[in-house]
Amino acid sequence: MSTTLMGTILVVEDTPSEMELMSYYLRESGYFVINAISAKEALNKAVEQQPDVIITDVVMPGMSGFELCRSLKKHPIIKKVPIIICTSKNQEIDRLWGMKQGADAYITKPFTREQLVRVVKSVEG
Repeated sequence: MSTTLMGTILVVEDTPSEMELMSYYLRESGYFVINAISAKEALNKAVEQQPDVIITDVVMPGMSGFELCRSLKKHPIIKKVPIIICTSKNQEIDRLWGMKQGADAYITKPFTREQLVRVVKSVEG
């Protein structure tokens, strides 16, 4: 296992167990992980810390992951940061809608560590 940190990933997830699992998989794979439990917090952290990739859930209190996507893509500082939507919504229409909101990739729960890391690598610069 190499100790070089690859990139910084902002994980936006309001379910603690899901957050824990994603963060664990990503850290194990050499990424530095920032956590946010709401879209509002995610927007602030994204601007402050400018992560390399953002992974967001869709269903969250307040602002949804889709709305977060739109807000991030409009922001001059972070509009180029790739966004991965990670959700249990596995219908094709949900995936298409997510891509329409500006997501760069879409992964459905449950996922394996390999699937998660593969999708992150696919959107990284």
